Amino acid sequence: MLVTLKQILKIAEAKSCAIGSFNSPNLESLQAILAAAEELNQPVILMHAQVHEEMGLCKMDEIAPIMLFMADRAKVPVCVHLDHGTDLSYVHRGLELGFTSVMYDGSALSVEENYANTCMAVETAARYGASVEAEVGSMGAREGGDGDGESIYTDPDTAKWFVEETGIDALACAFGTVHGFYLSEPKLDFERVSKIRSMIQVPMVMHGGSGVSTADYKEVIKRGIRKINYYTYMSKAGAVAISNKEYGQFHDAVNDAIAAIKEDVKQAMITFGNL
Repeated sequence: MLVTLKQILKIAEAKSCAIGSFNSPNLESLQAILAAAEELNQPVILMHAQVHEEMGLCKMDEIAPIMLFMADRAKVPVCVHLDHGTDLSYVHRGLELGFTSVMYDGSALSVEENYANTCMAVETAARYGASVEAEVGSMGAREGGDGDGESIYTDPDTAKWFVEETGIDALACAFGTVHGFYLSEPKLDFERVSKIRSMIQVPMVMHGGSGVSTADYKEVIKRGIRKINYYTYMSKAGAVAISNKEYGQFHDAVNDAIAAIKEDVKQAMITFGNL
């Protein structure tokens, strides 16, 4: 069942949990994620990240119709979301293709430029009935890299102003997580999460979700995080599953990878959903 980000995050608010948001840059990851969601009867967010195209993965025009087709046929609520759209034309194309939610990421720009572009993204998304996520602060490392980039933590006052003035549906905040593999244990600023949550009226999003401890997941969810982006460790699980085996047929390796990704996603959903 295809839904918007705003709709699916209402479920998270009602249950005081977080919805898992998983990058799905190919058919195999889509199959694994949706199989996990349906087995656990949990809502889920499928994401396509603009940066993944630079890594040689599926282009948005190729994978979007498949994401939407599979989401519409799913037995659970599914949001199809554009992750880290860094230019407005790309965001607009995602909306044209049918994404029910988009993230405009202007975190590398000045606050003023981020605000102006986010307002344009919100106006455009409204014409398609889609939701918008935006980011204030910066997670440091890019998707698919190592988590050694320096975060620029989200300022609560800026977050409050930004949410009120742009009309976004969800806010990604920087409070100590970064994208990719962590080179050292992350130190999360829990008080910052609570402060921002007390000042804004939309759900909060945690990026850089892979590699965080179960205790830290539970703590940030308790403090108001309602969407957790997750990719690196599910991708690693697929790679590990086939790394020490020899295969006579390619499809056998693919099936083993899908099974491993599914199990990793299930464990993440159990944690995020307080199951």
